[in-house]
Formats: sequence, C-alpha cells, structure tokens
Amino acid sequence: MKAMFLAFVATGVIAVAADYGLHRAGFSAADQTSGSNVRLD
Repeated sequence: MKAMFLAFVATGVIAVAADYGLHRAGFSAADQTSGSNVRLD
C-alpha cells in the first residue's frame, strides 16, 4: 500500500514539474500555435 501511495505522489510531482518546465521552456500550446499573424491578448 505504501508503494502505491508513493507512486501516486511521484506521478503528481513529475506532472507538476513537467508542466512548469515546459511552460518555462516555451513549449506551451499558446506559444507553439501562435505566429506573427495571430493576435493573442
């Protein structure tokens, strides 16, 4: 049971770290799909 809870926590930590890291690196959906002809406010 402890291993399962540890796996859930590790999955959550990895997901949050990946989300934060990808946004900081410029790989967000808004950054990837907007070009010079698209206005995002």
